[in-house]
Amino acid sequence: MSPHETPQTEKWTEIEHLPEWDEEFYYVYTAKKYGKWLMLKTLRPEYRDKPEYQSMIDKEFDVRYNLAHPHIVMINDYEEVPGLGRCIITDDIYGDSLRKLIDSSRVSDATIDKLTHDLVDALEYIQTNHLVHHPIRPETIIFTENIGNLKLINVGFDQKNSLSPDATADDIFNFGLILTEALKANPKYPDASRLRKIAARCLSPNPAGRFPDIRALKMAIDGRAKIATIVLTTVFIVLMVGVLAWLVGKG
Repeated sequence: MSPHETPQTEKWTEIEHLPEWDEEFYYVYTAKKYGKWLMLKTLRPEYRDKPEYQSMIDKEFDVRYNLAHPHIVMINDYEEVPGLGRCIITDDIYGDSLRKLIDSSRVSDATIDKLTHDLVDALEYIQTNHLVHHPIRPETIIFTENIGNLKLINVGFDQKNSLSPDATADDIFNFGLILTEALKANPKYPDASRLRKIAARCLSPNPAGRFPDIRALKMAIDGRAKIATIVLTTVFIVLMVGVLAWLVGKG
């Protein structure tokens, strides 16, 4: 019997609820489909038969299906799963959330590097595509097992012609919260002092005091780092020239 002739009860196996990843209106599961690990997102039972919530999950599938970004969890399919109802299906991203890394004191330098680059890139993609989404939180940032790739989940439930200035300001504010918490968990990060200042600006009570957009935030994160690299390279070259001159003089 071919895989596609397998009875429905064997198509889906090892379905397991992941309560730490649940959302306001959804339960999240991991499961195998024909032996391949995937993740499932479905309406909570109390919302499953209500048309307005059915429309909500339909729209989220439509909005997210054509998205493509290396640091955002992509949607593969949308189908009926026995016992769960209609499910949005994504690749399996088994790993730890940033929340778990913070709570277990496992925020590494690489973790913060990925927050300041990969997460910001993902936020820029979300804003460029005008995706309306729930606030970005440590619980929605996943670092995959072994490789530690950053993957953002829960990235959009609607799409507009443009986002309001408040939506952009909120993303920057929430990034500031995330960065502040990560730096507290790893206070010895080499560039911690500068990043704390960036996070403080993101958290300005007045939205006008925050970075005006994600690009400005990226420039603040990358700019001085690039300058520092240039300075260090220049110092290295000067030192090498000095050593060579000394060796020539000795000869």
